[in-house]
Amino acid sequence: MTDRTPRPAPQSAPPTIPAKRWVYVIPVAALMYLLAYLDRNNVSVILPYMHGDLALSNADKGLVGGVFFVGYVFLQIPAAILAQRWSARKTVLVLMVAWGLAACLSGLVQTKAQFYVARFVLGFFEGGVWPAVLILLASWFPLRERARANALWMACLPLSSVLMAPLSGWMLDHAGWRWVLVLQGLPPLAWAVVWWFTVADRPAQARWISRAEADHLDRALAADEAAKPAAGNGSYLDAVRQRQVLVLIGVYFFWITGFYGFNLWLPSVIKELTHNGSATEVGLLTAIPFTLALVVMIANAAWSDRTGRRRRAVAVPLVVGIAALLLGQAVDGALPRMLLLCVTAAAVYAPYGPFWAIPGQLLRLDVVAVAMGLINALGNLGGFAGPYLVGWLTDATGSSVTGFAVLSGFLAVAVALVTFGLRPGTRPVHRIIGEAPERV
Repeated sequence: MTDRTPRPAPQSAPPTIPAKRWVYVIPVAALMYLLAYLDRNNVSVILPYMHGDLALSNADKGLVGGVFFVGYVFLQIPAAILAQRWSARKTVLVLMVAWGLAACLSGLVQTKAQFYVARFVLGFFEGGVWPAVLILLASWFPLRERARANALWMACLPLSSVLMAPLSGWMLDHAGWRWVLVLQGLPPLAWAVVWWFTVADRPAQARWISRAEADHLDRALAADEAAKPAAGNGSYLDAVRQRQVLVLIGVYFFWITGFYGFNLWLPSVIKELTHNGSATEVGLLTAIPFTLALVVMIANAAWSDRTGRRRRAVAVPLVVGIAALLLGQAVDGALPRMLLLCVTAAAVYAPYGPFWAIPGQLLRLDVVAVAMGLINALGNLGGFAGPYLVGWLTDATGSSVTGFAVLSGFLAVAVALVTFGLRPGTRPVHRIIGEAPERV
């Protein structure tokens, strides 16, 4: 007997949403911040080869690295508010031109005091870029893509060291440190033109985006906003009073203290391992840990987006970093110490994408700007504390062992705060069936 039951029509596959935002927004923002990070970190390659210029002690060198972050504090919240209320695109453009000029001028200093001032001014202008770009990305990438978007943009941090540490080393072998600072301050001035003609504040303003992609983003971002808890009456003060925001400030401060304390002194440690090798050799070797950090950073962000486990994606790498940092002070031999430096670098970079996805889950767009600015401003004071502590303790004890042990302690506090301070739980947000729920 023939079965004449009507069969349901086959379901058509859901339409594929274009994803040009990954090709247009991320690379331009990443290259922009790569140049900012270059002007911030090239001093770490230069300091071991200044050979008595400006009469800098180890503590002074730590202060040169750290005073940048004192200036970095001032524009965090103003730039975040400008980006949210006025234009992230225009805010970054103005800051890019200003920091490029400041970077060039830092190569012209004649005294130690002038070097401190130049680094402070550079930090002042670079400080507003980070929160402004986070606001920009929040207008282009829904929460379920946010950690990957953050990590791909922030991949410029280790990538800058991968590319520029060897370049800075080579330049040092063929020119003075002043020329390195002046010449490396010029690219942001050129990239400002690319930024102006490529970047748009939101999908509706971009000429290159399709209607389908723009409509998809509008729906997804609106659903994200609707699912977030209200922050009191919606004022900035209500946002920053939230316990979760205060905890995030603490996590970022203790993590960044360890992060920059390690980063600034890494070339000096590698120079010691090579028995005072050339600047080119030290620059090439310095690129190796950051290459591994780049891979691990992106992989950890992808895992965080897939599972929604943001806290674990921050805490576990930092635990690994603590172990590697301490073990590196206990072992002998250049190869084992170099391997542990690679593990430490990967571990301290890995949390970036997941960490910066957390504020967007906790706060609505109208208040997240000032919250992220505050987190970045106060947290980055650790960028002053870490380098200076290592330099001061190295002068006091004659060894970097104590300094790196203290950095491990700071990282341990960050782990405790993110593990026990942030409340775990699933937040019900709009998502496509089959996607992992967003967690904190």
